[in-house]
Amino acid sequence: MKKYKKSIQFLIRFFITYFILFIVYAIYLQKAQKKDSLFKCATITTSVAKQTAGILNYIGYDANFEQHNKELSIKLLINNIYTARVIEGCNSISLIILFIAFIVGFSGSLKATVLYAIFGSLVIYFINLFRIVFLTIMLSNYPSQQYFLHSLLFPAIIYGTIFLLWIIWVHKFSHHKK
Repeated sequence: MKKYKKSIQFLIRFFITYFILFIVYAIYLQKAQKKDSLFKCATITTSVAKQTAGILNYIGYDANFEQHNKELSIKLLINNIYTARVIEGCNSISLIILFIAFIVGFSGSLKATVLYAIFGSLVIYFINLFRIVFLTIMLSNYPSQQYFLHSLLFPAIIYGTIFLLWIIWVHKFSHHKK
């Protein structure tokens, strides 16, 4: 059993952190979203859509966003054409929860863990935001490539970023660094 002590400690810290953050986020979603006859996305999801439209407008696109009236999503429009949508899974919070659970699992000092959790969460949030901007532009120009763009290329960008942040954490800041 001593042989697996570090692995068991990692799993315990990871799953406890993950489930606590997941439950907090689920409670937030329950209170912040409406799924009845009038759909309303959580504030964080709406903010991501608003920021996406803002960046698109800044770089020269005529972009807007609006709550979808038939599902729990926010429509992204370019030139008043429904181009993409932002759903709860697109707001990066679930990914940030997974990221934080991992770095707590491979803990470092409290200060390093907190600072890296904040830094990494911001990196993930902004990479995700620019991923949605780029995806919206690409879908506007190449709608036939939706499967490749949404299901292959853009998940690789966000998961690749998270994986890189994890590698940096383990090798530079955690108690497990060599």
